[in-house]
Amino acid sequence: MNNKSQSIRVGLFFLLGLALAWITFESLNGGRLFKKPGYTLVAGFANLKGLKSGDEIRMAGVKVGAVQLTRLAGHRVEALLAIEPGVKIPSDAVASVEQSSLLGSNYLGVTFGTPGVELLKDGDEISTKATVDMSEVISQLGNLGSKLEQVVGEIGKSMGAGSDGGGIFQRLDKLVTDNGPKLTATISNLQDITAKIKTSEGTLGKLINEPKLHDDLLASVTEIKAAAADARTFMGDAKHIVADVKAGKGTLGLLLYDEPTSQSLKVSLNNLREVSAKLNSGQGTIGKLIADDSLYLSLQTTMKKADRALDGLGDQGPITAVGVVAGALF
Repeated sequence: MNNKSQSIRVGLFFLLGLALAWITFESLNGGRLFKKPGYTLVAGFANLKGLKSGDEIRMAGVKVGAVQLTRLAGHRVEALLAIEPGVKIPSDAVASVEQSSLLGSNYLGVTFGTPGVELLKDGDEISTKATVDMSEVISQLGNLGSKLEQVVGEIGKSMGAGSDGGGIFQRLDKLVTDNGPKLTATISNLQDITAKIKTSEGTLGKLINEPKLHDDLLASVTEIKAAAADARTFMGDAKHIVADVKAGKGTLGLLLYDEPTSQSLKVSLNNLREVSAKLNSGQGTIGKLIADDSLYLSLQTTMKKADRALDGLGDQGPITAVGVVAGALF
């Protein structure tokens, strides 16, 4: 009886050990012992940045597989990806090494890609992209810190009192000390100006504080705009007039651009010039009347004779008077 109980106990412990071994194996292999196998993809990188076998493969934060192994392949490193069955990855999806947190482990992130394109098959290579490593960021921050130290050192030197002209603070203090009275006077003048503006003194103060002056100014501006509009209208009319003249319309257009009218005007001017020349030289009846004094003298003598004849008529009749005048004249 004791031997039988002991055998049962040993058998139970053996079964319990097998169960623990199976659980441990499943945990270490991601529970894929009795699952349908998926497919594998190859991802090439210049640097895996700490990615190792067993790290998760995630798509939008969801686990879709695990890194099966990592290996060197010439001048790059490759990660063999074990993708779970039923997970479809488009051919334009991109894989990259990501970090779950600043101090957490790495995982391989895969993008969704474009729906409808060809899917990756077993043994295909997935596209990859490089990501920023925290070590690189820390290194760049260290370089930035050293540069900042240099800049701070230079600023400290410029602000120090070791140079001949003193530091920046000393120079600013000297500048303020030397120009203190001028600054005080300037501030005082500004206060006076603002006080006058506030009390409506001066043109600017009236413009700011008196509504009527503001309205008058707006009215003046409106009138100026109206005058400008009239000027534009006048210029437009002038352009039309010039266009009509150029087209030979109207009297002025005919004189300037109509050849027969222009020739007629030239002939008339020439004739007038010739007539004035003849008159000036005493040619013709009118010319003689203008230029010859003998006709004037003869007319004056005749008028005197007529006056004497009229004076000698006395009481003679009209017919006798006419005869006497005629005899005196001729």
